Amino acid sequence: MSAVRTVLGDIPAEQLGVCDAHDHLFFASPRLPGQELQSVSAARAELSAFATQGGGTVVQWTPYGLGRRAADLPALSRETGVRIVAATGLHQDVHYDDRTLAGLRGRLAEVFVAELTAGIGTSGVRAGLIKVAGGFHALDAHARWTMVAAAEAHRATGAPIAVHLELGTGALDVLDLLCGELGVPPHRVVLGHLNRSPDFTVHRQAAGTGCYLAFDGPSRAHHATDWRMPDAVRALADAGHGDRLLLGGDTTTAAARSVDGGPGMPYLLRRVRPRLAVELGEDLVRRVFTDNPARAFAVEWPEPLVP
Repeated sequence: MSAVRTVLGDIPAEQLGVCDAHDHLFFASPRLPGQELQSVSAARAELSAFATQGGGTVVQWTPYGLGRRAADLPALSRETGVRIVAATGLHQDVHYDDRTLAGLRGRLAEVFVAELTAGIGTSGVRAGLIKVAGGFHALDAHARWTMVAAAEAHRATGAPIAVHLELGTGALDVLDLLCGELGVPPHRVVLGHLNRSPDFTVHRQAAGTGCYLAFDGPSRAHHATDWRMPDAVRALADAGHGDRLLLGGDTTTAAARSVDGGPGMPYLLRRVRPRLAVELGEDLVRRVFTDNPARAFAVEWPEPLVP
């Protein structure tokens, strides 16, 4: 049976409800000093605000070593009623020190598989996806290393692979590697941040492979986000790719949270969803927020469903 692996166990995909397909409750990187997402109370408030707007599920893309706080996620899910999907995986090398990366050499795929099947650390919380990252218009040795490991973990578990595209670039290179060289089925790949590089031709080429395209980041004022996103989504829908689209908030700094004066998670449903409904219609909006993520993150896991 196909199921989405949440922090409270596996659930049928149709129970996801309205989904924020790419966001962060917790995130800490040396690249963002002073803007860490570490507060449990702020995460709870953000989830509650999202739920008030009709949100049902948040997919957290925070990978290994970046402050996921996996042990706190089940209680947050229970308290707010919002389902949470956690991630394993590895970000770009600039987010880690040399010691951390050295400790993962030769066992990266093993770590991914363990976090997908046994749990993250001692938390018992199992990840539901693998998050990796490309570079700006290129894939360096680190990106290739992580994607090879992600493909191996996918083959062992069926888990989807979500990819951070640096400034929205490199989509076709990522697909050439993951789906071409490494044999990952395209429908198991989610490309993130495509709003940051609104190249409609590349978007159509990527969607044509069967992968999912995530437009995420209304919290990023310096990127081409809200003002180009409806056009990009419309172009893909008009080209017959409406079933490949996902939307997320990608809240990565404390200042971007709604509880701290930013747009945060609720903005995705409070402002972005109504705008899309006006321009594109309620049917497509339902597909993007509900139907598509249910397919993108559902997996035939090797173990039975957890009650």
